[in-house]
Amino acid sequence: MSLNGHKDLRVALLGTGKMGGILVQGFLRAGLLQPEQIFATVAHEARAESLSKQLGVAVTTNNLEAAREANVILLGVKPLQIADVVREIKPGIAAGTLVISFAASVKTRAIEDEVDGEVAVIRAMPNTPSMVGAGIAALCRGRFVSDAQMEIAQKIFATVGRTVVVDEKHMDAVTGLSGSGPAFLYIIIEALAEAGVNVGLPRDVATLLAAQTTFGSAKMVLETGAHPALLKDEVTTPGGCTVDGILELEAGGLRITLLKAVKRATERARELAGG
Repeated sequence: MSLNGHKDLRVALLGTGKMGGILVQGFLRAGLLQPEQIFATVAHEARAESLSKQLGVAVTTNNLEAAREANVILLGVKPLQIADVVREIKPGIAAGTLVISFAASVKTRAIEDEVDGEVAVIRAMPNTPSMVGAGIAALCRGRFVSDAQMEIAQKIFATVGRTVVVDEKHMDAVTGLSGSGPAFLYIIIEALAEAGVNVGLPRDVATLLAAQTTFGSAKMVLETGAHPALLKDEVTTPGGCTVDGILELEAGGLRITLLKAVKRATERARELAGG
């Protein structure tokens, strides 16, 4: 499968829910694919018609038909539906087809075993900030994935943010950190905004200050490559107000609470995966 201009890519997105729609919009916005290269499916005819108008691509209810049109198949259905959908599209999976699943907790081996052949399967865990092009997707390869196919997967998810490649044994931890992490951070932003209101700021100003401060701090980590502890120390002047605030955070157990939240979310992801 050539990457020359991506003109030979034909992508079927089976189960075009929220994340699927985000990906389609990312493909088109980034110029990775043209509308005629995308074949999306949903469960109901009425939804197919409205989504086709919304996204500007072909949307049907026929998974097998879409799979036959594609050389890259993205599985966006719920985890409990994966086995049934893979069995349904099995006759349409041609040699060299790349299957990418972003169904949480479904292992690559489970999909490989359903197809019963040397099919290239990549497991992905994107997160909801992909909606604004600021997501992070962790990718892990199955047994039969080539380097070129891995490159295709990275380009697909790079349209909505960044990518990282990990071993599959780490995917439950990814779910607990970057999959669940936005919810944890929204709570922090909400709390910071509430604190701003408590000390006299208008709510809209406090929310903007909290959100932009969180965004800017994350950008500092990403663009400087500096350890968060070092960046924290640059803000914390001796005898200043920041150190008093940090002492309150430590006394309240914020650090250990976040650690426990990620750990518990990871454990739950492992339970759902049957591991």
